Amino acid sequence: MQSSLLSRSILLALSMVSAGGAIAADASTADTPDGGTHAAPTQLDAMLVTGTRASNRTQFETLAPVDVFTKEDIKSVDSTDLKDVLAQLVPSFVVQRLPMADGQVFVRPATLRGLSPDQTLVLVNGRRFHRSALLGNRGAQAADLAQIPTSAIKRIEVLRDGASAQYGSDAIAGVINIILEDSPGTEITAGYSQYAQGDGASRDFSARTGWALGDYGSLALFAESSNSDATSRTRQRPDAIAFQAAHPDLEVPNPVQRWGQPELESRRVGFNLKANASDTLEVYAFGLYSHSDGVSDFNWRNPDTTTGAYRTTSIFPGWDLRSIYPVGFSPQYGNVQNDLQLVGGLRGEITPKLRWDVSASYGRNAIDYSLDNAINASLGPDSPTSFDLGRLTQTEKNANVDFNYEWDVAALAKPVNVAFGAEFRQETYEVRAGDPASYAVGPGAAAGLEANANGAPGFSDTQAGTWDQRSHAAYVDMEVPLGERWSIGAAGRYEDFSSFGNTVDGKLSARFAITPDVALRGTFSTGFRAPTPAQLNTTSTTQGLDTRTLQIFTSGRLSPNDPLAQLLGAKPLTPEESRTASLGLTWRTDMGLSGSVDVYRIKLSDRFSQSASFAIPAGTPNPLGYTSVNYFTNDFDTTTSGVDVVGNYLRDLGTGRMTLTLAYNFNRTRVDNGSTSVATNETQRVLFEDRLPEHKGSFTGTWDVGAWSLMARVRYYGAWTDSTGNATGDIYQRFGDMTFLDLAAGYRINEHHSLRMGVDNVFDRYPDEATFQASRGLIYSRNAPYDTDGANVYAQYRLTF
Repeated sequence: MQSSLLSRSILLALSMVSAGGAIAADASTADTPDGGTHAAPTQLDAMLVTGTRASNRTQFETLAPVDVFTKEDIKSVDSTDLKDVLAQLVPSFVVQRLPMADGQVFVRPATLRGLSPDQTLVLVNGRRFHRSALLGNRGAQAADLAQIPTSAIKRIEVLRDGASAQYGSDAIAGVINIILEDSPGTEITAGYSQYAQGDGASRDFSARTGWALGDYGSLALFAESSNSDATSRTRQRPDAIAFQAAHPDLEVPNPVQRWGQPELESRRVGFNLKANASDTLEVYAFGLYSHSDGVSDFNWRNPDTTTGAYRTTSIFPGWDLRSIYPVGFSPQYGNVQNDLQLVGGLRGEITPKLRWDVSASYGRNAIDYSLDNAINASLGPDSPTSFDLGRLTQTEKNANVDFNYEWDVAALAKPVNVAFGAEFRQETYEVRAGDPASYAVGPGAAAGLEANANGAPGFSDTQAGTWDQRSHAAYVDMEVPLGERWSIGAAGRYEDFSSFGNTVDGKLSARFAITPDVALRGTFSTGFRAPTPAQLNTTSTTQGLDTRTLQIFTSGRLSPNDPLAQLLGAKPLTPEESRTASLGLTWRTDMGLSGSVDVYRIKLSDRFSQSASFAIPAGTPNPLGYTSVNYFTNDFDTTTSGVDVVGNYLRDLGTGRMTLTLAYNFNRTRVDNGSTSVATNETQRVLFEDRLPEHKGSFTGTWDVGAWSLMARVRYYGAWTDSTGNATGDIYQRFGDMTFLDLAAGYRINEHHSLRMGVDNVFDRYPDEATFQASRGLIYSRNAPYDTDGANVYAQYRLTF
């Protein structure tokens, strides 16, 4: 039934011959330059700044597909996390929850077109947004969209095409450009939500106010607060049940550990300033600051089986961990994050046809980790139970000089747009060591007591350090209108990195208007993603639970420069490189229909990943007690193929107006060849090919009538595969497709006050249970590409003036 529902939705959209924006608009007609008529402006005619440097380019006229989402689209999703908003609005955008996955619980990986999180470039007001300090499990280091307040956003432009030749590193899957609000007026919103099971309550508050600074500019201020309680979709672990039966005199918590969303508090503030210094000079600046504090559970330590911690020894006479944790312990993993982005610049014109823009930016993301309710067993009675694990800091400095020239060519009816410029960028990564006790190898290690903070070893003094990387770039970007029907574009970029050398990338684009309202477009481009200082230089240690043996295992990820890694085959990292081709059809009609269909193919070489895990060679020093180690490597090549269909239909219905929108993506990635992942690590191949759904889509209907606004959205996710991540071999499980229904209703009390209520996942649907994880109490896979907490009910009050 789910597949049938999706098929009917797709057929409906294709029969309407519709797609291409977030919302359509007026369906009347307007004169064309040649005296004919075409559909009046729709959302496809929204003026864009992403994917083009021409000042007069609209969404319908772009040479590559760009989606535009307004603030009303953003408000239609009940979340203050921008990742969740984009996951519902962008068909090829997927974000996972990842409970109990170390730092990824708080900095969740998000992918566009199934590629790595750091293969999508994030911009704010057209300027590069810095990366998070966290490296994900497969080594991705991406910008954290959750740091950007959703209430501050005017619109979002998503370029679904490779754009490294235009923007530099990372823009392989596409570009997400967040445009901040700059209009006058005040808006205050208070919201509350809670899951149907009674947990996960979230209390959200946001305020935005803006002023017109006379005739000279504008200033907008933003503030946002969110407090979310934890959720738990957990059963008692079988070994905890057995432990309780064996020790009836003890009271074992039920459950002993919690699988679900973390407890999280966040605060975000910002500003957006534009001021005219003269008729030809504008000063601009914007800034965003975010602070968050969260706590998540880790795996339970069973006193009867966790011999590495619960062991008595003559080294510590009379000391037994049972005196501290008689029923075991589940470490509590803490994350405090501070994020800052500041941008300032000047822009103006030398002549009416030659414009310039000079800007500088500073971005910093710092994450402090802590661990409570734990132990360093090797220190025995001298061990604390709470640890400062250390800090990760990513800092970026950018300087840009950009020019845009409208070149009049006698043979052409319209000017050629020529953009050129240069960029300097510096990335710095810092690891601050944690408490010595968090990584100490104490005297009890000689008797088999485990070293390090049990659950998440702290960053040691040998791991600590500061590393940086600098790059210089120059680019040129041209768009040439060859006539009423043809437009072509070409871009080239040269960039030199201090860590590995230079790279040259290019892009060719073309658009042919079959009629004034139907056009073909296509692109071919090369791209790259440069390895970061963190990926080049850092090491990490993680612990997990083997679902077969129920024993804690410790794995290490080494720097490619580490002597042990080089002994095992590590080589210096080089950039990932891509070749992208796309072909699309876009259209609009005077019947309220608009849309596009775009097919694409992305070939990636030297993809970045972690190597297979290796046992420590006999006789090699192993002070951190690694069960296995791996390292970052340029590992393999892939080909990603897909199609995007986005459709829109608008018409009057009764006394109101109805809008229907379909967004669908098919995306398939296949590993072509490689050394480590393909030859010796089947897990990596399966995860890259099958870890995300190949099909994802949504069908949304809205009806605005009088003071009421009604919305229904169907979300569809195709089948996908998960694995256990065990230390000694993986177990795979295939999960079927899922369909969710969301409903919402808004009521405008008067021009200042409005209410909105809704339910996400109305039928309280859950995916198949993760049978291979049942041994540790998990019910639903933590790697699911959708929320697995069930129905969520919410209400919002909004005041505007």
